[in-house]
Amino acid sequence: MEVRAAEGWEKPIPAGGNVAGEFWAAAAQGRLLIQHCPACGARQFYPRLLCSTCGSEPEWEEASGDGIVHTFTVVRQNGARPFNEDVPYVVAMIELAEGPRMMGNVTGCAPEQVTVGMAVRAFAVRIEDDLAIPFWEPA
Repeated sequence: MEVRAAEGWEKPIPAGGNVAGEFWAAAAQGRLLIQHCPACGARQFYPRLLCSTCGSEPEWEEASGDGIVHTFTVVRQNGARPFNEDVPYVVAMIELAEGPRMMGNVTGCAPEQVTVGMAVRAFAVRIEDDLAIPFWEPA
């Protein structure tokens, strides 16, 4: 996954150090992580302490960064700074090639070009040395 530098990031920053801290740090290194359960084989995202299928302790696994748009919405109004400067923007549920779904913004094309089933690829925006946020763009 390509890592790009953030320019003047003013949006909220995810908390590191909790169960998701490793996810954010890996993104800063260009790795997209999901969780895999060694007991039952289930994969999951968002990060949790326990497997949502069997209750065992999951392990981290690197995902390919490839996915398709499962569903999306175009945000055309947002009164909150700094998000109001980005309208219109796309918030999508991405179905990863590995199975889990991950929410994020689709960028790199006009909102009108985004479609259900569209192939996308992850990239990360580094906002701190050890923290980046995944985004999506047309594959």
